[in-house]
Amino acid sequence: MRHGVKNNHLGRTTPHRKALLRNLSIALIEHKRIVTTLAKAKALRIFIEPLLTKSKTDTTHQRRIVFSYLQNNDALKELFSVVNSKIANRPGGYTRIIKLERRLGDAADMAMIELVDFNEVYNVKTVVGEEKKKTRRGRPSKKAEPKAKVEEVEVVDAPVAETTTDEATEA
Repeated sequence: MRHGVKNNHLGRTTPHRKALLRNLSIALIEHKRIVTTLAKAKALRIFIEPLLTKSKTDTTHQRRIVFSYLQNNDALKELFSVVNSKIANRPGGYTRIIKLERRLGDAADMAMIELVDFNEVYNVKTVVGEEKKKTRRGRPSKKAEPKAKVEEVEVVDAPVAETTTDEATEA
């Protein structure tokens, strides 16, 4: 029986599963997006989200903890420099799983897992001066200011000097 079993064993022994998740994590940190099976992507999300949270505070202790999971200096540098600056203000949910078509060989469910802040398609930058929409679902405040009306300006065409080409060639 599977009572209380929280992690997916992925049909592997414990050292093999740890090595798999370590390699997938390193690839995700380096490439910001990888394509794998849906089960591995879900297991990877559970594995890497706490590491991303730890990387938000750049201390020697946090670096050593993350290194004990990743065992890769290049990924550690990338995580604590580039990724750290992008996810600093995000309270959680650093990864996104997008389901893809089934794999042709064995019809396995495929998925793309990516770091949320590195996708430029979904993360549209706000225009300078434009305020973000409030997400609070309460009554509108009484201090709401009426929107300013834009005045229409009439455009007047300036007269253009008319010359005919026949008169210009005769002179």
